[in-house]
Amino acid sequence: MLRDRAAIVGIGATEFSKHSGRTEIQLGVEAILQALADAGVDPADVDGMATYTMDNNPEIELHRLIGGRSLRFFSRAHYGGGAACAPVMHAAMAVATGVADVVVVYRAMNERSGFRFGQGGLLTEDPNAFETVDFGWYFPQGLMTPAAWIAMFAQRYLHETDATDEDFGRVAVGGRDFAATNPRAWFHRQPITLEEHRDSRWIAEPLRLLDCCQESDGAVALVVTSAERARDLKQPPALVRGASQGAADQQRMMTSFYRRSLTGLPEMGVVADNLYRMSGLAPADIQAAILYDHFTPFVLPQLEEFGFCERGAACEFLREGHHMRGGKLPVNPHGGQLGEAYIHGLNGVAEAVRQVRGEAVNQVAGLEHVLVTAGTGVPTSGLILGAA
Repeated sequence: MLRDRAAIVGIGATEFSKHSGRTEIQLGVEAILQALADAGVDPADVDGMATYTMDNNPEIELHRLIGGRSLRFFSRAHYGGGAACAPVMHAAMAVATGVADVVVVYRAMNERSGFRFGQGGLLTEDPNAFETVDFGWYFPQGLMTPAAWIAMFAQRYLHETDATDEDFGRVAVGGRDFAATNPRAWFHRQPITLEEHRDSRWIAEPLRLLDCCQESDGAVALVVTSAERARDLKQPPALVRGASQGAADQQRMMTSFYRRSLTGLPEMGVVADNLYRMSGLAPADIQAAILYDHFTPFVLPQLEEFGFCERGAACEFLREGHHMRGGKLPVNPHGGQLGEAYIHGLNGVAEAVRQVRGEAVNQVAGLEHVLVTAGTGVPTSGLILGAA
């Protein structure tokens, strides 16, 4: 069993911006060196590197540039933001089994000044590539961007539940409230109201501009090692209590439109079941949730898949303010991808580590365990971190 056999012992990040002025590999080196200094680990000790797809930085090149010597483990999980937690799981398995001693997990991207995911389109025009063929079923219908794909699910969710698009606004308002007090956040000191959410322009109905996450430049890195080694390092360890990847029936890349129901996220249900089984925990044992918020509508079914409320009842959870500052389950106390930055989910893992250490800017009182999820609408992953 993986529970408590590995820990995140260092975190590092660049500033989050709209124009970094540096290459993605330079951003990656900066974040990794910060994370190693935070942990008190010599770069020469790094023998593992883990990332996920849609990252342009080769593992061997970053390892060379930070001063690494022998590289014994490297992995790259598929499905973009859905893999945001997966490299931590891979790193934890590597150190728990003795494959590696110190693994760096990283994500570095110029997602605003460089390639912008939100613009849609094909990643490759190779006619033999599966995704080129697959998206040929959707592009002629105008479904060409992530917002348009998610809008299909959101519209159905509104049809089958009591939720309204104002409940999507409550997610946005909560994230921006936390970001307003987070100096690292792009939207620091810029909270919004439900009225401002309602007045923001349509992107793909029922999604408005303020339902969509940012496009950001920046980098985040983590250092993972064994729980035994973690005891001798500089920082309190954030133990990996549970880690999982998940895909489900009729799984597609953000276009799982052929399922019997479009109102749930069954792949996240797979992750939830695995995390609770591995950790031995239940929803009541989680004090904060870092939920992947690339689009507000998918926060609601995540709350349901993890058992924080009944199916179709996430709207009531939000209306009662349980996700807000001082609520029973603060969601994204760093501001999330809506408020802090869109570093493809890895900044959420860093926030979870800060919460476990007790040093987060919006620290959740009495926190023992924090849930982290990765991208929704695609094969996904998740973590539960806890204090030693």
